[in-house]
Amino acid sequence: MFSTILISIAKKEVLDNIRNKWIILITILFASLTLLVSYAGSLFSEGWQDLQVTVGGMSALVQILISIIGLMLGYAAIVGEVERGSMGSLLSMPTERLEILLGKLIGLGSVLTITILIGFGIAGIVIGWNVPDVNYGEYLIFIGASILIGLVFLSIGLFLSCIFKKRSTAMGGAIFVWFLFSIIWQFIMVAIIIATGVIENFESISIPDWYFGLQTINPLQSYSMLVSINVGTAPNQQDIGSVLGYPSFINNELLITVLILWIIVCISIAIWRFNKKDI
Repeated sequence: MFSTILISIAKKEVLDNIRNKWIILITILFASLTLLVSYAGSLFSEGWQDLQVTVGGMSALVQILISIIGLMLGYAAIVGEVERGSMGSLLSMPTERLEILLGKLIGLGSVLTITILIGFGIAGIVIGWNVPDVNYGEYLIFIGASILIGLVFLSIGLFLSCIFKKRSTAMGGAIFVWFLFSIIWQFIMVAIIIATGVIENFESISIPDWYFGLQTINPLQSYSMLVSINVGTAPNQQDIGSVLGYPSFINNELLITVLILWIIVCISIAIWRFNKKDI
């Protein structure tokens, strides 16, 4: 049962982001980009593209945008208030640190969830009016996966906000995390493949199962695989599995578990570090 203080903190985060126009701006961004991706396909074929094609185009953008937004919402949530001095005032009241952190997670997670639901929801309805036989089930899976990856990066942001003492260093950590999972990771995986001598003949490529197991460690790759195996998006050159096929152990249960574990581990460490933080 959520305490009154926890709910109040969560509500404050939502209201603050509404006042700062965060929810409105991000909602418009998600809806506009989804409609643009769907309608842009009409340059190469007649009419609007269906939701499956749209999801294929949006999944790459989601990995970039939602990961950035999640980190931006979370990286200053704790350390920012510490620097402003408002955290000391909050802790002077009968408030537990666990309530503060979970309240921020719920509040900021609600902001992210609302923007994704409304933005992608409006776009889905508009596309549905223009495209016959729309598979809304697959589109809902895409929306759910997008919310989950957003919560993962929000949790990472909160983790960074608790381990760093300055807002600037927390921001630097968030930038590094984004580059690590979005860009550097692919170079690391290619280096591993080359170093192990897996690819000897590019005319006949056989990727070992352990490669896909390592890829699931990256939450963005887990998200990409989750969307690909459920929606059947077009092959992605950054996702070999979408081209060659995934091994049998890559399934919904594994990928969802990996993403949820990211949230649990990050928040658990954040709670431990926040409790030890001298404020």
